[in-house]
Amino acid sequence: MPNTPERPRRISVDDEGPLLIEGPVEVTCADGRVAVSNRFVVAVCTCRRSRMYPWCDTSHRRRTNRETDGPAHRTQ
Repeated sequence: MPNTPERPRRISVDDEGPLLIEGPVEVTCADGRVAVSNRFVVAVCTCRRSRMYPWCDTSHRRRTNRETDGPAHRTQ
């Protein structure tokens, strides 16, 4: 269903992942390039690790957490 003034575009924010935006969308990148997606829901990268930037490729999942991944917390 397209967005209208009565039904605005929905964006879901997650501190650990991408922005999930109801599509279709056009994203204007910092270099002026316009990326277009006609998908129902689009995952937009917020960590800038994605090889498909501005689209998320789940690269954020490979981020390590210093509190739980340190030498004292590793299991062998």
